[in-house]
Amino acid sequence: MPRISGIDLPKQKRADIALTYIFGLGRPSAKAILDKAGVDPSTKSDSLTDDEVNRIRRIIDSEYKVEGDLRREVNMNIKRLKDLGCYRGLRHRRSLPVNGQRTHTNARTRKGPRRSVVGKKKPPSKS
Repeated sequence: MPRISGIDLPKQKRADIALTYIFGLGRPSAKAILDKAGVDPSTKSDSLTDDEVNRIRRIIDSEYKVEGDLRREVNMNIKRLKDLGCYRGLRHRRSLPVNGQRTHTNARTRKGPRRSVVGKKKPPSKS
């Protein structure tokens, strides 16, 4: 099982799919990396040779920001928005949707599970 950027690539997956398990790499960048390294994308990840893994690792280290560095950069960008006090920063601070989505209904992923309000009656149904 090859280990790249601190991530163990899954066994029995195609190489282009296995690379997407690394934070910051999607399908297009995974295919570009494999093309540069001269590795067939349909090769299973557990059958990659040490030489191929080293070539892939070298390309990722030199040209892509992945895992810890990328997570740190994203978190610093969010922290900067919060410190500025701009609209997007306020939305991040309050754990609300940032990009203009509605919050009257939906947005449950961002807002978390519903919290019931004690003493509030349900409005009568219109049927």
